[in-house]
Amino acid sequence: MLKIPKRSTPRWIIFSIDMLICLSSLVMAYLIRFDFVSFPIDEEWPALKWSLPLFLIIRAATFYFGKTYVGIIRYTSTEDSKRIFITVTLGSLIMAVLVPVRYAIDGYYFLPISILIMDYLLTTFLMITFRIAVKLMYAEQVNPAGSKTKVIIYGAGEMGLITKRTLDRDAGTRYKVMAFLDDDQKKKGKTLEGVMIYSSSDLEKVISEHEPDQLIVGILNPHPEKKKNIIETCIQHQVSVLNVPPVQNWINGELSFKQIRKVRIEDLLGREPIKLDENNINAVLKGKRILVTGAAGSIGSEIVRQLIRFSPAKVILLDQAESALYDLEMELWRNDQFRSCEVVVADITTRERIERVFTHFKPEVVFHAAAYKHVPLMEDNPSEALRTNVEGSKILVDLSLKFNVERFVFISTDKAVNPTNVMGATKRVAEIYAQSSNGKGSTKFITTRFGNVLGSNGSVIPLFKSQIENGGPVTVTDPNVTRFFMTIPEACQLVLEAGAMGKGGEIFVFDMGKSVRIIDLAEKMIRLSGFEPGKDIQIKITGLRPGEKLYEEVLSNEENTLSTHHPQIMIAQVREQNALEVEQKVNALIQLFNTQDNMKIVAALKSLVPEYVSNNSIFSSLDE
Repeated sequence: MLKIPKRSTPRWIIFSIDMLICLSSLVMAYLIRFDFVSFPIDEEWPALKWSLPLFLIIRAATFYFGKTYVGIIRYTSTEDSKRIFITVTLGSLIMAVLVPVRYAIDGYYFLPISILIMDYLLTTFLMITFRIAVKLMYAEQVNPAGSKTKVIIYGAGEMGLITKRTLDRDAGTRYKVMAFLDDDQKKKGKTLEGVMIYSSSDLEKVISEHEPDQLIVGILNPHPEKKKNIIETCIQHQVSVLNVPPVQNWINGELSFKQIRKVRIEDLLGREPIKLDENNINAVLKGKRILVTGAAGSIGSEIVRQLIRFSPAKVILLDQAESALYDLEMELWRNDQFRSCEVVVADITTRERIERVFTHFKPEVVFHAAAYKHVPLMEDNPSEALRTNVEGSKILVDLSLKFNVERFVFISTDKAVNPTNVMGATKRVAEIYAQSSNGKGSTKFITTRFGNVLGSNGSVIPLFKSQIENGGPVTVTDPNVTRFFMTIPEACQLVLEAGAMGKGGEIFVFDMGKSVRIIDLAEKMIRLSGFEPGKDIQIKITGLRPGEKLYEEVLSNEENTLSTHHPQIMIAQVREQNALEVEQKVNALIQLFNTQDNMKIVAALKSLVPEYVSNNSIFSSLDE
């Protein structure tokens, strides 16, 4: 094969080759006109001896001003082809005008019209073909076909086509699209830009035939369950999976190859997109002053992002985590979303500070997400869990009543159901206090309860990711441990929906889908990272930590649910509590903080939450 030099060819050589192509095209046009049999030179020469120099001058001038010789040939693009087409067309039009002019002067045609047409077609074709041939030879020289990354694209629609063209444009020398997959059976057996389209149900057959290295999901809104099945099949066959980002994330409206990222573990949930009653949420939140506690956390920050869409008058971002709060502030500035926001650094357990916030900003809606959530840490520090999760929540509830807040939405956890740890028990006490406060004033107290959130601070996803990046091992507490999972946006969307529909006093529980074995999650994350569990990355069983249980529940044994208009939100029916009795017990519990006696604190928690039975903890002795 002809070896293409890596340095750019001088422009004068490209210009000379283009002129040689023009001359060759003219000769071929004459040969075609006379059927390649004979060329009557005696008859044609009187006209040609004047026309040929002018022909070459016109072509040279149009090439010079059209700059067809400027582009680097090995990187020829559609723009280069368009420039050639326009330049050659202009030159041929000038010569077409000269035909009748020349005939009027001396009775000779400048060039026969048939010759001009054939020359125009041949010149355009040969100049573009020459450049494409050089580009292909260079691509093969740099990356031989055998060394290219083989790709299949899931989605044979417009997005799939854009994905293929992006690969061809940005990374065509390193990637080769072997096949398209599509759910539409009508497309099966057809081709798209020369690439065969298969049914998505034939994925295993396609993998067997083409042995791809990667699959790119090139569908805007694929069916979650189908996408999950596609990804899991690829994981089983050690095919890495990448995702095309949403159109709104494209740079200047154009997809870039570098924007195509590996799929996240969230894509394996296979959940239907959440449909919100945006009119109802808008009616409750638009133009309101809204306080979000724990605003710098993973849940709180996403609630802030979601709230801004509904045009509140003011969103007060309150947190004691200074650095994380600063990061959120900078993000909102970058996205031009900070104009309706106010940042407040404060600790929810400091009543004087929080009362000043209520006095100054006069919030109409409160989303309370601030809490200590790490189970093992709170098992070792019950007094801090008490101070933040119980006393901090009580301060916010009391001030909401005092300042006539319209709605108070408390973000709780499934660990508050039949709690086995201090963290879950303190969250359950906060639930009880908020619910029993409903009716004391005009504030509607609404509790939302959901399970683990993928990617949130303290979740297993960042931990597993870090362990995989460091070469393992990936630690799992027990091979049988299961958890419910949601994505952060999913959870926060349902919080807004529940907060808007609540009448006061309800505990809303969310449909968390199917529980997931943590060890299965670990294995999938290892495979998504391109490794083999047990071979490249080890999985280590460490045993349940204090306070942990094998599985989580969304409802306690004494509870049942009522459906709502939203299929993913239900109302938990819990036993009613006497508001005065609850207040007295909670006050007495909070006073125990000063004793710093963990056993007394946990014993009081168990008195308030009878279903709280410690698991794998030093506090199990209190249950005996």
